[in-house]
Amino acid sequence: MKAYFYQMRYVCTLLLLALIACNNNTIEEKINQSKVIDALQAQLKQYPDSAGLLLQLAMTFDSIGAPEKALPLMQQMIAKDSSNFGLWYAKGQIEEHAGDTVKALASYTAAARIYPSADALLSIANLYAEQRNNRALLAVNEVAKMKLGREYDAHCHFIAGVFYARTKDTKQALEQFDACVANNYTYMEAYIEKGLVFFDQQQYKQALAVFSFAATINNRYADAYYYMARCHEMMQQKDSALLRFEQALQLDPTLKEATAAIERLR
Repeated sequence: MKAYFYQMRYVCTLLLLALIACNNNTIEEKINQSKVIDALQAQLKQYPDSAGLLLQLAMTFDSIGAPEKALPLMQQMIAKDSSNFGLWYAKGQIEEHAGDTVKALASYTAAARIYPSADALLSIANLYAEQRNNRALLAVNEVAKMKLGREYDAHCHFIAGVFYARTKDTKQALEQFDACVANNYTYMEAYIEKGLVFFDQQQYKQALAVFSFAATINNRYADAYYYMARCHEMMQQKDSALLRFEQALQLDPTLKEATAAIERLR
């Protein structure tokens, strides 16, 4: 019963995170977010002990890139309910968004000690993989043993692939990324990481083939076009590179790397 209670609180937290994450920070949305913050702060004056309001305010601050305002609220809630899995997990996400992977890892670990969910273990594994720490594989294996289905199998293979890519084990990395998309053929990050394995080895034609295939899976995925452009650039194909950079920028106007590349090539 206790594990189920924490899991349900965790699910509610993730739903809230997902709703807030949909914001794209346009001018109109920034105005709306500001109104939301004002409304939440006004409600908190009436109900200062409302964990739901505090969490929503913290997540809203996180969504606008203000972790310095979000984290004190998370700490305030954790001080009152230190055994709440969802609070620790949400705190870890905010810290990760802020680029503080050390604190994020500590928060995710605290969450996993309370309730070792697959999501907490995968969050830990993901950070370890980027650090080239083989604890990533241990965490991934724990999730794989849960047999939660193809979606989680795909996550496990992807994170293992990232670990092997970062540790320059090309064969294992490619095998893991292939296994990832075999479980979920729309797992776009896996195609990008696979292409980057070839790109980093200066095998630009192979990399281009992977990125081009990714664009056929999802023709709205800006990163696929951006990395196609990078391959064309490295192969001295300026016109093709410019075309793909422009396509990437149309799909994602916030892609500063594409803007810089277009200015560089013109």
